Amino acid sequence: MSIAERKLKEKEEMRTLILNGARKVFLREGYESASIRNIAEEISYSPSSIYFYFKEKGEIFQELHEEGFRLLLGKTKVLDQVENPFERLKAMCGVFIDFAIHNKDFYNLMFIVEPPMKKKADDEKNSMGHQTLQHLISVVKECIEAGKFKNMDAENLSFTILSSLHGMSALFCKDRTSTFTDRSSEQLIEDGCQTLVTMLERM
Repeated sequence: MSIAERKLKEKEEMRTLILNGARKVFLREGYESASIRNIAEEISYSPSSIYFYFKEKGEIFQELHEEGFRLLLGKTKVLDQVENPFERLKAMCGVFIDFAIHNKDFYNLMFIVEPPMKKKADDEKNSMGHQTLQHLISVVKECIEAGKFKNMDAENLSFTILSSLHGMSALFCKDRTSTFTDRSSEQLIEDGCQTLVTMLERM
């Protein structure tokens, strides 16, 4: 490994360390109460070390927000090889729930914590969150073209599907599922996802 390659690797590792530490601090302290100093203490570095990579905490939050959706979109795009669009859509629902269960910290930052900075329209269209939503809509459109969900609007149905998945995931992430059943939270939302899929099959 050359000196330039080693420096690049060290820079990427430091950036990842900062983001991982910031994710913990944002969730523990809340975005408003968190500070660059808090994040620096979390990773045992000086605040100046963080300012070398990020101008302020809002920039760190946006990077985490994008990374979360990048991970989710990557997991759903793996299913693009599934030829039947409805089977692909059902599998995507499962992937969404699985992501929420195993990435609760990312999910909270992506969907529940209020973003500190509003994006411009052009930036929003290029964001990973927008791309993730458009990917869902495109699969629903394929289902309609294949004869499923007749006379339904793709965007409206996508909104309904996402709202249902998010509702279950948010209850899980905020530990609000225990009053529903004696099943584990994970099993409850997995069963809830299956119920949603069954409803979609009957449309």
